Amino acid sequence: MAKITHARAFMVDLKPKVLRTDAIQSFKSQETIFVELWDRDGARGMGYSYTIGDGGPSVLALLKQTLLPRLMGQEAACIEAIWRDLLFCSHATAVGPIMSLALAAIDTALWDMRGLKSGLPLHQLAGGAKASVPMYTTEGGWLHISPEALVEDALAAREQGFKGSKVKIGTPTVAGDEARLGAVRDALGPDYEIMTDANQSMTAAEALRRVPMMETLNIAWFEEPLPSDDIAGHARLQEGSRVPVAVGESLYSAGQFADYIAQGACGIVQADVARVGGITPWLKIAHMAEAHNIAICPHFLMELHVSLVCAVPNAPWLEFIPQLDDVAAPMGRDGGMALAPTRAGIGIDWDHDKLTALTSAGSAFEIKES
Repeated sequence: MAKITHARAFMVDLKPKVLRTDAIQSFKSQETIFVELWDRDGARGMGYSYTIGDGGPSVLALLKQTLLPRLMGQEAACIEAIWRDLLFCSHATAVGPIMSLALAAIDTALWDMRGLKSGLPLHQLAGGAKASVPMYTTEGGWLHISPEALVEDALAAREQGFKGSKVKIGTPTVAGDEARLGAVRDALGPDYEIMTDANQSMTAAEALRRVPMMETLNIAWFEEPLPSDDIAGHARLQEGSRVPVAVGESLYSAGQFADYIAQGACGIVQADVARVGGITPWLKIAHMAEAHNIAICPHFLMELHVSLVCAVPNAPWLEFIPQLDDVAAPMGRDGGMALAPTRAGIGIDWDHDKLTALTSAGSAFEIKES
């Protein structure tokens, strides 16, 4: 075993390639927080997390002032011990997004180091359930896009081999949402999967009004219909719906997922490795869902999640939203199938020159063992 001696952190602000809108917000940018770690053997690991436009400097401050200094001298192989120590050393800031995003950047760096030292890719290191996974695309389904353009994008996606598309909903009327979804179903037929995402924009009554329409259109899932802290509302909605309710991108701990599952408030979980605090808790959530015969279909971060969904048996989909193309080699694909990376570690081939060129001014810092 080797102790951690050196850490470096910085932020890169990546702008979306397309306009991304939903019922409550616009995706302004991806503030991407990176952490590099070195141990006494000279091994290195690199991890990251992200925001959608706000909060990145706060994550960096927590890393700089609290978490990375405490990490120095700890055994790099003891990932579970490190994760719990860092969580409880600043427990007053948990559970919440800033703490989880900071933990995730460290945790993914530790898993990357473990994979590089062992010579194993993450999908094998974490379970090795499969070598590829079907993808659905979100990039052509944003709320500002017209029904005609939704159809055009879905047809093009199917031609490329994609198995489904996500369509954002949350227009002022049920008829407005039905027009968007119905146009895609009419054009693509019964075998193409259509996912929906309301982004926490609805009241319980408005969500329930949309269920019969979704059942008729054979919608794959109803994502984030209500505010994420309304577990009881989601439970009532799921009880009255044959369409699975999907939740998770706005949950920040395994315990929050446990509450949803225990109350029958979801049919699909969508844990985001950055927002739950890293690979370590993500795997616990995935296995907890498996034990309850529930699928995990993670949110965003496809370049990292591809390895995790291929590690576990209950992950049938990967969400296609490319965001790292400016700073890393493209994720491996075969048509509409995402391929688990075979390179050791987390499997992302970073372009370090581009990362350096795009590093936000004043964001980079180093911490060394004293």
